[in-house]
Amino acid sequence: MSVFGRLRSSSVTCRYFSTSILNPNSSASLTSKEKSRAALALLKSEKSPDRIIEICRAAALTPESHLDRMSFSIAISSLSKSKHFEAIRQFLEELKDRGDLRNERFFSHAIVLYGQAGMVHEAINTFNKIEELGVRRTVKSLNALLFSCILAKDFKELKRIYIDFPRMYGLKPDVETYNHVIKAFSESGSASSAYSVLTEMDKAGARPNSTTFSNMLNGFYNERKFEDVEKVLKLMDAYKVSRGLSIFNVRIQNLCKLKKSDEAKEMLDMMLLRGLRPNCITYSHLIHGYCKEGNPGEAKMLFKDMRKRGISPDSECYFTIIYFLCESSDFEAALSICKECMEKGWFPSFSTMKSLVNGLASIEKVVEAKEIIKRVKEKFSNNVDLWNDVEASLPQ
Repeated sequence: MSVFGRLRSSSVTCRYFSTSILNPNSSASLTSKEKSRAALALLKSEKSPDRIIEICRAAALTPESHLDRMSFSIAISSLSKSKHFEAIRQFLEELKDRGDLRNERFFSHAIVLYGQAGMVHEAINTFNKIEELGVRRTVKSLNALLFSCILAKDFKELKRIYIDFPRMYGLKPDVETYNHVIKAFSESGSASSAYSVLTEMDKAGARPNSTTFSNMLNGFYNERKFEDVEKVLKLMDAYKVSRGLSIFNVRIQNLCKLKKSDEAKEMLDMMLLRGLRPNCITYSHLIHGYCKEGNPGEAKMLFKDMRKRGISPDSECYFTIIYFLCESSDFEAALSICKECMEKGWFPSFSTMKSLVNGLASIEKVVEAKEIIKRVKEKFSNNVDLWNDVEASLPQ
């Protein structure tokens, strides 16, 4: 039976579905957290729509759990990429009948997931029917609907909802509401419209915060309106909003995107002079920026400086620098960092690892290349055949 047929004929009490798909090699029952971890691991590589739905059902996912929210997101992304929109709709509608999910938090999450799939009409329908299902509607679900429109990049519908829905449903916008609207203007090339939203916030007594100004900065940097960037910084002072770490990170990220990594590095120096401690995100932006500008040497120095300051790189930071070191044929440095990365249980993508392996072989480090292959095959049994082919092509 197809995924659509199964969805139509299934019981609505999803939590009672067999969990064997999560732990096929054991009859032992799994705890809720073990189910969540198993589901997340399976969903990362699963492509079959039928099995994606089965995994989600078996795990009895709930937005209360961070792991489950990740699983929901991965599942919806996979289904939308394969254009199984009807499966998404029927699955999320099915979940609305679960007693443990009859709360605004779940409905808000469902609204966001619909937006992630580009299904704004279904997101609006969910918002409209919340109270019919016995759940009180608040500004939280309104904010979820606005965010849903941002994810779907339906900025026209977002504007309509922002103007009409608070009055229609008796909801008072809060700071998050206004921040979503400013974010939408910034992402749609209309950053200057954010000034009028600030005026509305003043009238409503909603005090702007760091996120408000971060969204504005993103928009003005993206539109290269640097005078407005300075204006926003002055507004922050006027509203007594601190130019803290998050603001510096936003500015550094945007300067790096604009291939102004040297200017971004000056921001880091300014932070240090002010006694403000950077974090992994700060360095990740700079490392990516310098790599994209063809300066992996500076990226390596920043990577070293980060660890010297006791700041641990995250997985994406490792993956980025390994990829670009391979691109610049600095395979020995890439190998050293890759070993450190793997010790933490993080493995770059197949294409990056293959590039590293072939690069090591090209500089007569075949033993090291084969050791990498061995570790990857031990970690990922599902692509052993691919690695066998890579290994067979290496010099003997």
